[in-house]
Amino acid sequence: MTLDAYRITTEPYYRPLGDEIALFDAAYATRMPMMLKGPTGCGKTRFVEHMAWRLKQPLITVACHEDMTASDLVGRWLLDADGTTWHDGPLATAVRAGAICYLDEIVEARQDTTVVIHPLTDDRRILPLEKRGELIPAHPDFQLVISYNPGYQSVIKDLKESTKQRFAAIDFRYPAPDVEAEIVGREARIAAEIAMTLVAIAERSRHLKGHGLDEGASTRMLVNAARLMGRGIPLSQACDAALVVPLTDDAQLREALRDAVLACAA
Repeated sequence: MTLDAYRITTEPYYRPLGDEIALFDAAYATRMPMMLKGPTGCGKTRFVEHMAWRLKQPLITVACHEDMTASDLVGRWLLDADGTTWHDGPLATAVRAGAICYLDEIVEARQDTTVVIHPLTDDRRILPLEKRGELIPAHPDFQLVISYNPGYQSVIKDLKESTKQRFAAIDFRYPAPDVEAEIVGREARIAAEIAMTLVAIAERSRHLKGHGLDEGASTRMLVNAARLMGRGIPLSQACDAALVVPLTDDAQLREALRDAVLACAA
């Protein structure tokens, strides 16, 4: 089985914030399952892409959602011109061929779906295909990585302790203002002073978390605003489109965010 389509050939830009690269390197050396925890848009997915490129390993990413079933991960029987044929899901593909499998925002998936990863996260390193009556031993290069946003934890949406304790974990956060401005400037190719203004706006929005907002503006949102500005859109309009409107539908919160934009731009 070829995994050429899943190989990252160009280095994804990633600005380290601590020792996360060394930690992931060490975990991969022992094929330890990894869990990345942090707010939306803080760089978790970019980090995994960077590490896959760095380790020269293919990366299969699955965007988890509430309708995802175990069959979506491991595979299913499908009817085609030749009859009924088994088709591996993305997890089974990674296990067989030896890739990093990244389950993004795993808490969005149903808990009865996520338990299928348990046999891959201990010394067994196997994936049972119950519908096919097969046990797939994990390829020596296979590694499992999951991510989620602890800010969205609830009784309904959270990982079971029996799942969490199978992983080593890295905490992600938004960078310090000067570093975040560096990232925004690098990603959007804009002037440093514009990047610093956007970061100041984000800082104000993050103070509203828990006061009407579930999340403040993410680094990813800042990059989007900066890219709009790079195409000639004024700061206020770019922030409205990339930050204010996506963050909330509440009229008062939108006005508070727009006031923050005006204050930081002054």
